[in-house]
Amino acid sequence: MGISLLLVPITINYVNPTQYGVWLTLTSMVAWVALFDVGLTQGLRNKFAEAKALKDSALARTYVSTTYYYVALIFMLIGIVAIAASYFVDWRALINAPLGSENELKYLVVIVISYFCLQFIFQIVKVVITSDQKPALASLIELSGQVLVLLIVWLLTHFTEGSLIYLGLAIGLTPVVVLILANLYFFSGKYQMYRPSLAFVKKEYASELMTMGGKFFVLQLAAMIQYSTTLFLIAHYFDPESVTAYNIAFKYFVSLQAIFMIFLTPLWSSTTDAYFLKDFDWILRVIGKYMLLLIPFAAAALLMLFFSDDVYRLWLGDAYIAIDSKISILCCIYIVVSMFSSVFVNVVNGMGTLKIQFVSSIVTSLFFLVLCYAFINYFGFGVWSIILASILSNVYGFAISPVQVYKVLIEKTSSKIWY
Repeated sequence: MGISLLLVPITINYVNPTQYGVWLTLTSMVAWVALFDVGLTQGLRNKFAEAKALKDSALARTYVSTTYYYVALIFMLIGIVAIAASYFVDWRALINAPLGSENELKYLVVIVISYFCLQFIFQIVKVVITSDQKPALASLIELSGQVLVLLIVWLLTHFTEGSLIYLGLAIGLTPVVVLILANLYFFSGKYQMYRPSLAFVKKEYASELMTMGGKFFVLQLAAMIQYSTTLFLIAHYFDPESVTAYNIAFKYFVSLQAIFMIFLTPLWSSTTDAYFLKDFDWILRVIGKYMLLLIPFAAAALLMLFFSDDVYRLWLGDAYIAIDSKISILCCIYIVVSMFSSVFVNVVNGMGTLKIQFVSSIVTSLFFLVLCYAFINYFGFGVWSIILASILSNVYGFAISPVQVYKVLIEKTSSKIWY
């Protein structure tokens, strides 16, 4: 989290606010390739935990091997097609980039597509480790990559002129190298019994993973619509510099959520284990503890809001740009609502009771786009209206998921919609 915050002023000073906005917009748009794993990695997270609970290491290895095989196959094909197609897109016009940046953008898109595809193949090792209820170990891999990114970007600021190509190579490919090394290290040591092997790839288990993962795929799609289109809409209807302003405020407040997620990360896999063993009381006690934990986090969010402009000036230094107070207020509300929602959504994901979340995600994604269109085109609202649309469209998280947890774990309803 600290590295992520440090990278913002360093990166803006290395390029400029407009170029940084271009970088953020492109990466958010290309992030759509993540959807083509069709929920395989999320399906693995639950299925691996179930196999571990049954102490069936051969089954766990089959799930790991099958996921690696199909994710690699999908993303290699998607990468080739996406890179070829990217040469026929006018990226400068699409994201309202400055004149003369056409060639740089084409090369940058190739870099971004390449690292997204490679990252999704090799990050499966982190899913395995997290499913084994060792999220700190999985986070250590990501931390190692980010430390190297920070070092390389810092070196770039001292020895090169501002370049989006160099920035893309540093931020994109460095973590991929770390993930490859992590795969070699863990699957030849602690997780050798689960090492992916072609001999353990089974087509029938792919369909099983995708049956569970297919629901996660739609949920990922819904989340991606909000994440990717938020930055695209800002760049398209306003300008890339507005993307930078929004991202600064969002990154500031989301740092609090990142701390909350440290506590929350084990909840999904441990819920899977407890739900599989019918230990519902344990799940309910844990939810109660998270609700108590949320109180000081909500207070901290209000404190961050009060001092936000002072922190922006201190944090960004010479790279400081003015940020509309409405953006900060709505980012604060968004993060508090998201932290509350994430507790119940992680429990639901861990239980695998995804039907109503599946349906809600489709409806709320469309609701988000309709709200954004109305706020911008009919009411003439500013950048802040997109954050407001995000808050209002998160109705499943803050309203429906708590009811679902109550229905399943306390009432033990027989109604199929909740399962």
